[in-house]
Amino acid sequence: MIRILVDSSSDILANDYPEKVCSVIPLKVNFDGEEYFDGVNLDRNEFYEKLTGSQVFPKTSQPSPQAFLEMFEEAKEAGDEVIAVLLSSKISGTYQNALLAKSMADYEKIYVVDSLSASYGIQFLVNEAFKLIDEGMDAAQIVERIEELKKRIQIYISVETLEYLYRGGRLSKTSAAIGELAKVKPIITLKEGEVKVIGKTLGKLKVMSMMAKMALQDGIDENYPMVMGYTSGMENCDKLAEKSLSLGIKEDKRIQIGPTIGSHVGPGTFGLIFIKQN
Repeated sequence: MIRILVDSSSDILANDYPEKVCSVIPLKVNFDGEEYFDGVNLDRNEFYEKLTGSQVFPKTSQPSPQAFLEMFEEAKEAGDEVIAVLLSSKISGTYQNALLAKSMADYEKIYVVDSLSASYGIQFLVNEAFKLIDEGMDAAQIVERIEELKKRIQIYISVETLEYLYRGGRLSKTSAAIGELAKVKPIITLKEGEVKVIGKTLGKLKVMSMMAKMALQDGIDENYPMVMGYTSGMENCDKLAEKSLSLGIKEDKRIQIGPTIGSHVGPGTFGLIFIKQN
């Protein structure tokens, strides 16, 4: 049997794949001295209520090698293969801790994939893995396929402020400075797994239009869903869906971005997540 393992930055909840073997290892979120486990004892809406009502910036920490080792040892004992698809190594130590746990388990049938992505970007890879499992592929073949697919994941988001990314160490002070300019809205992406500001314009509607036009220029693979993501409140996502549709982009799915990523992008964030054409 092939087991799929992800971390909570994927925004996959424990019951999202009821008929599949998919385990979620939570990242920790420290909020004003209180420590929570994302997706376990920290509800998404509750988290954003805390975030919008506080001046405190939350901090996240990756799962320990021991958390991965326990699951790897369980799979080893059962003789199962494991494919772990994890948050980009450029923004978290989660991937490195999983590699350390793999070396401690001393088991060849563990495959650790650096998604170079987050949120639904990881879910694209997981969904593809399950599809290939159903087609009868083994773990090594599946990993080869999703390593190719991950190069085509595209994420464009815009945030209310870049302060969260700056304070979380995911963006330089120089890059974050543009977020302080009046009415300037940035477009952020993960380029080779690293957070980059790739565009900016005045006002939300203009940034939504720019985001949609960039997606069209990339070329959208319609074999995969066009996903719209949001953190707190769907008003921005509603407007993005309307603006995108006017340019010929239809929303297929909408997800709420959870605390792991939400801690770094803040409330009011919205964006597009899709697979580019070859």
